[in-house]
Amino acid sequence: MQNNIIAKEAVIGKNVFIGNFSTIEEDVSIGNNTWIGNNVSILKGTKIGANCQIHSNCVLGGVPQDLKFEGEYSVLEIGNNNIIREFVTINRGTKSKGITSIGNSNLIMASVHIGHDCFIGSNCIIGFSAGIAGEVQIGNWVNISGLTAIHQFSKIGDHAMISGLSRIVKDIPPFITVAHEPLRYAGLNTIGLRRRGFDSEKISELKSIYQIIFEKGKNTSAALETIERDFEATIERNQILDFIKCSERGILKGMRDLQQ
Repeated sequence: MQNNIIAKEAVIGKNVFIGNFSTIEEDVSIGNNTWIGNNVSILKGTKIGANCQIHSNCVLGGVPQDLKFEGEYSVLEIGNNNIIREFVTINRGTKSKGITSIGNSNLIMASVHIGHDCFIGSNCIIGFSAGIAGEVQIGNWVNISGLTAIHQFSKIGDHAMISGLSRIVKDIPPFITVAHEPLRYAGLNTIGLRRRGFDSEKISELKSIYQIIFEKGKNTSAALETIERDFEATIERNQILDFIKCSERGILKGMRDLQQ
């Protein structure tokens, strides 16, 4: 722990390793068994859980890149068992929500940027150089491939799979894969769902639901009415319906929509 600047007010857990030339400001807490590489800056208002890896040249808890930010107190909270690779930047919140929140057991690859007031769930993989603008919401078990750009206020549902070089300007419902240019529905995230214990019957149900939404030529309202009428209420059915009904930006298009 040589060549570091560590504020006396910082709370450092047990068995924490801190590499050379790293800075830890006041109002920072770091959980047990967390490893911090060289030249890392962990700035005030940042709370990091246990068993995390923070690799070299990361900047966590930086001032929001938002012209509306007026110096108000806000925080960045990072859960347990996260791996944050080199050159990642994560900004703290603004008065909008006051917090940027990262869940547990995520892999955030090199050079990712996560903007102010974002909420990211658990067990996600965010590929290298992805850019996530402010106030984006990302669910659990989401896989975002490299060089993806996500527009401010966008929402991505649980178990979604995003192809590389994507440009996300609409909401992405849960359980699906999106790809191509322009970005569109590319089927169910079948491989990911099977890996997480979804059986063939459940996958068939989800596939049938999304066929109505994206492949039958119905508008969104008519598709939702059909699903509510024809499908038994399940956790996953209701999750899809609730996500789409609550979408303020609207959901992305299917192949049929783009051909019209």
